[in-house]
Amino acid sequence: MYPISFGSDNHGGVHPAIMDAIIRANEGFCPAYGDDPLTQEALARLQDEFGGGCDAWFAITGTGANVIALQSFISSWHAVMCPANAHINVDECGAVQKFTQARLQAIDTPDGKLTPDLIAPRLINNRDQHHSQTKVISISQSTEYGSLYTPQEISALADFAHSHDMYLHIDGARLANAAAALNTSLAAISKEAGADIVSFGGAKNGMLFGEAIISFRPELTSHLRFYRKQATQLFSKMRFIGAQFIAYLEDELWRTNALHANRMCQMLGEKLAAIDKVQITMPPAVNALFCILPQETTPVLMEKYHFYMWNEATNEVRLMCGCDTQEEHIQAFIADIRDT
Repeated sequence: MYPISFGSDNHGGVHPAIMDAIIRANEGFCPAYGDDPLTQEALARLQDEFGGGCDAWFAITGTGANVIALQSFISSWHAVMCPANAHINVDECGAVQKFTQARLQAIDTPDGKLTPDLIAPRLINNRDQHHSQTKVISISQSTEYGSLYTPQEISALADFAHSHDMYLHIDGARLANAAAALNTSLAAISKEAGADIVSFGGAKNGMLFGEAIISFRPELTSHLRFYRKQATQLFSKMRFIGAQFIAYLEDELWRTNALHANRMCQMLGEKLAAIDKVQITMPPAVNALFCILPQETTPVLMEKYHFYMWNEATNEVRLMCGCDTQEEHIQAFIADIRDT
């Protein structure tokens, strides 16, 4: 246990309002596997939150949500294009390849963001029967490098995908942080921007567990519930996911939590930028900050605080803030950097 962690936004606890909702749901009996009133209410609220005309399902984990979402649009001979540092490429232990049997085509990017110009040259062989056929573009919003796609950038990717008979998937583990930073609705950076399917996370923003999959192409994803079962993501006591999402959506708690996490990271960035021996490599657009610390400082700090090395060759580290991060945590961290 670390008293303070900048390792990840899922290192914190559960928001009290969400924990209260779980406790209230822990009364009496109700049907399992989603056939309960709480799950049905939560799914209806999610559909409204994302602009209507869509379908929603719950999964247990973010990896599971991504696998199921992508499986709905691809066959084994297809390929998914994603940034080289995408979560599906780096941090999901090959789950997409294992379950879909499709190929990931990873593209190096300077800031974690894909563009039509980066993708277009990779489509040259999409006519050749000897090559995997690219069918989905997958992006993370916010990205793994803490950058943001504007609604216009997402629309450009969606238009490009659709003009080439492809689909756009958004890994939205931190979609709440992105919407809060851009001051938009969730629909504005998903449905209204032309995305076809979204994985919407909660565990990194105050929930205990549970993810949502939102399909804006329900005519293509009616079979998604079967993939969910095959991928071991059909949770029995789903009312406990539904109860969390009802609380998460109530009065936009998701936005309140995300705004706090983003604000704490902005504060951390401002204080780090004032230290001469620290080099900010990716200023925080949301709740992730990347910087290079002095070689002698990093191991000392890691004995007291939890955070991850991003690039060992350059000593670049990733610092994350969450809805549990407090100003005093940042002050303590900055004081220890100055003292080392």
